[in-house]
Amino acid sequence: MLAIESSCDETAAAIVERETSGALRVRSNIVASQHELHRRYAGVVPEIASRAHLEKILPVVHEALAVAEVSLADLDAVSVGIRPGLIGSLLVGVSAAKAIAWSLSKPFYGIDHVEAHLWSGLLEQDLPAFPALGLVVSGGHTSLFLLESSATPKLLGWTIDDALGEAFDKAAFMLGLPHPGGPHLEQLASHGNAQAHAFPLADGGALQFSFSGLKTAMLYAVRGVPAGRGKTSHFTRSHEDLSESAKADLAASFQSAAIRAVLRRLRQAYELHPCPTLLVGGGVVANNALRHDLMAFALERNIALRMPPQSYCVDNAAMIGGAAWMRIARGDAPDLLTIPAQPMSKLASA
Repeated sequence: MLAIESSCDETAAAIVERETSGALRVRSNIVASQHELHRRYAGVVPEIASRAHLEKILPVVHEALAVAEVSLADLDAVSVGIRPGLIGSLLVGVSAAKAIAWSLSKPFYGIDHVEAHLWSGLLEQDLPAFPALGLVVSGGHTSLFLLESSATPKLLGWTIDDALGEAFDKAAFMLGLPHPGGPHLEQLASHGNAQAHAFPLADGGALQFSFSGLKTAMLYAVRGVPAGRGKTSHFTRSHEDLSESAKADLAASFQSAAIRAVLRRLRQAYELHPCPTLLVGGGVVANNALRHDLMAFALERNIALRMPPQSYCVDNAAMIGGAAWMRIARGDAPDLLTIPAQPMSKLASA
């Protein structure tokens, strides 16, 4: 399986093989990052991202084939992340994948990026027992799922405002940290006291997530409560007025409050749907503090945790290929080449 991913600012291609046992073996997984291009803007610029994808897509595909020691003629199928994402970025990867599938007369699979994150923990691991709970925590999505089988996941809860990764990035920006903010926030938090600030526990009601209140509390902790009213309203300080230890305490306290909110919702979901397996994925799962708490959660309940290594947490093509193989395993038909790229997921919110 040749898999391609280009939903945001990572141009990625992978070769994923499904063994006779059903296990998913990654033969190659190539990711070309655009962090340096977007660093000066403190966020991803869609036009810059799509142009960079155009430059990198073919070299990345060729490298994935070379590392896996296969040729285009060896492929059995082609898959690509078809939603959600930046539409200009998606169109580059989707167009390339369709062209390759058409030229080779091979089956084509358009994969939901959010669902691919769910299956990323199965790469290079044994298949799990079902039913399973699923958790996707990324820059664009924070969602809980119930998987009765390997079929389409059932959405249980989602964020009603920011995703956790976006909240981490914004908190990092408040502290003057560079892009991408999440990893820098985690690094700074490792030197701080997580008990220094009693930030509110984010709550979206039911099994929903909400991080806007936590983010506002962080803003006021960094810059002070605004003085004045209307046009004269202004903050009394900036991150430059804080010591490094004060910044570290804020980062640690913010990270702790955000992770505790995720684990609280996960505990509630497990009480409603006790399952033998937990599937997790998404870029924020690369965060070591979150990984520790997820492992403790699973250990306490004797749950089989399928958590991807950090290299498969961030956007990558191996997870796209893994999700495509899962579709084939459950008997799904290939997609028509007329299927369009779409900016929104059909899974991540209701």
